[in-house]
Amino acid sequence: MMADAPVDFAVVAAADGQFLSQQIETADGPRNYKIYIPSSYDKTKAAPLVVVLHGCTQDPDDIARGTRFNALADEKGFLVAYPEQPQKFNGLKCWNWFDAAHQSRDKGEPALIASITRKVMSAYTIDKARVYIAGVSAGGAMALSTAYAYPELFAAAGVHSGIAYGAATSIANALPVMRSGASDTVSLSSVVVKALGSPRYFPAIVFQGKADKSVNFINADQIVAQLSELHAPPLIKHKEVSGVTGNYHYTMRSYGGTKPSMEYWLIDELAHAWSGGSKEGTYTDPNGPDAAREMIRFFLEHPRA
Repeated sequence: MMADAPVDFAVVAAADGQFLSQQIETADGPRNYKIYIPSSYDKTKAAPLVVVLHGCTQDPDDIARGTRFNALADEKGFLVAYPEQPQKFNGLKCWNWFDAAHQSRDKGEPALIASITRKVMSAYTIDKARVYIAGVSAGGAMALSTAYAYPELFAAAGVHSGIAYGAATSIANALPVMRSGASDTVSLSSVVVKALGSPRYFPAIVFQGKADKSVNFINADQIVAQLSELHAPPLIKHKEVSGVTGNYHYTMRSYGGTKPSMEYWLIDELAHAWSGGSKEGTYTDPNGPDAAREMIRFFLEHPRA
């Protein structure tokens, strides 16, 4: 059970808007998160919300710098929430995507993230049809798990260098999955149904580096396959586009017709880093397509019907 704590504001200077530190009270004690409010925010008008989950060893400030979501928020007029995973709950500050205790609805980290999302939605004027979730690496895997657990809350998801839901259920098989993908690919869609009680589907945009030595790109293939199989009818590839950005070659595959329900961006030379990111953050690469900008473009194209 999550309960709201009094808001603890620690205002940090931002380029145009405000970057605020806040807390929410949980059964495990207070948990921190940050919220970026663009200068254009008008409480009389509902704005989109994007929830962003950092990767291992990162924190909200780090991923905000590296992805530049805050600058995009100023440009496009949405709010950004950054839940924080402290060392108390994972020594490397990773979201525990690989633990079965954090792969269900109404408990564990998905429940925490959903509670933070609802807290922001109650504190600000948010368009309920335009609430989205994104993350990188462990944060990407947890973003996917949370979107599966709360499809009525998140209209779409963005997954960068992530892992398919349920591919690992303990720390013992987390590293083998990261290196080689899930061993039982036949049951990946049924894992969702078994764990959550019904098929779940939502629009998604997936980014992955083909040269990633930490998370093999087969994991992105499996994310796309899992989502495709859960869609009714199963999604099929609509088109494929190749290009070069910053000397990095990429292939973008879209699925589901002229208004794609899913996009898969595979960047050949990209390692374990945020594509098109800023060097001001860790685990970023300025080369390649701008993943944050493409995610926001995709999100805004996919409000909840």
